[in-house]
Amino acid sequence: MGRAIVRNPKVFLFDEPLSNLDAKLRVQMRTEIKKVHQMVPTTTVYVTHDQVEAMTLADRVVVMNQGIIEQVGAPQELYHNPATRFVAGFIGSPAMNFLPVQVLDDGGLKIQLADGTKLAVPPAKVDRYGPHKGKRMTLGIRPEHLTETRENAKAGVQQMNALVDVVEPMGMETLVHFFIDGVAMCARVDPLTIARPGEILPLAADMNNMHLIDDQTHKVV
Repeated sequence: MGRAIVRNPKVFLFDEPLSNLDAKLRVQMRTEIKKVHQMVPTTTVYVTHDQVEAMTLADRVVVMNQGIIEQVGAPQELYHNPATRFVAGFIGSPAMNFLPVQVLDDGGLKIQLADGTKLAVPPAKVDRYGPHKGKRMTLGIRPEHLTETRENAKAGVQQMNALVDVVEPMGMETLVHFFIDGVAMCARVDPLTIARPGEILPLAADMNNMHLIDDQTHKVV
């Protein structure tokens, strides 16, 4: 008999290993891959177009756009502090909302939406965004930071109204789709929230989690 050869590679390469599996099996195998990596902590390079796989499996994520590296960091770092509009839109599902706004000083630093709504910038972000006063920029805010209004809302939460277009009950949450001056938006609300197409739904925008994007460089400021 020939001798068995045990290989101990320094790096594993996974090239979209789950792309051809159905949804249920893909979730199961994603968990199994993570379990194996916890037991065998060999460096693994995992290539994927699925941002959920990147977020759940990686210690560090490298986001590439047309062959250019846009950002490298831990999954939560990319989620909360994206460097560019591409990264902000790629990480997170449903995707981040992007809305043209104007930064202005109106009794304090505010951003004005296309429909005239003015939302105050939280004090912690005033120094960061103050130099952009008077500019037209893009607001980025995730659906989970557009929610139903609540009593005793925390500081930095601003009120806005949405004319409901489509409601998608998901069980543990409900997605509400609406438009602001023709731009599609999505909010994530409690499933007990009453939202009907064609009606106005008051929403709470958590501006503590807002992002402003330079329209020329596409970088998050």
